[in-house]
Amino acid sequence: MSHTPHELAEEFPDKVEMMSALKQSDAHFAKLAEEYHEINRQVHRAETNVEPMEQLAEETLRKQRAALKDQIWGILSKA
Repeated sequence: MSHTPHELAEEFPDKVEMMSALKQSDAHFAKLAEEYHEINRQVHRAETNVEPMEQLAEETLRKQRAALKDQIWGILSKA
């Protein structure tokens, strides 16, 4: 298990400028990115025991994060 945050800029380093532009021009993308960021912070806090949670709850958040990442990638790959 990694205790490193999975920031979008680290996940898609070659798409940083595109993500920045899309956050400004596409409300749906901006919402997905913000949701990803919030869930990612929750997972990181759970992993580092800053805010421990039940394993099932953490796994659910990880799945949500992965689903959001897939949606974000879908938008980035078409842009």
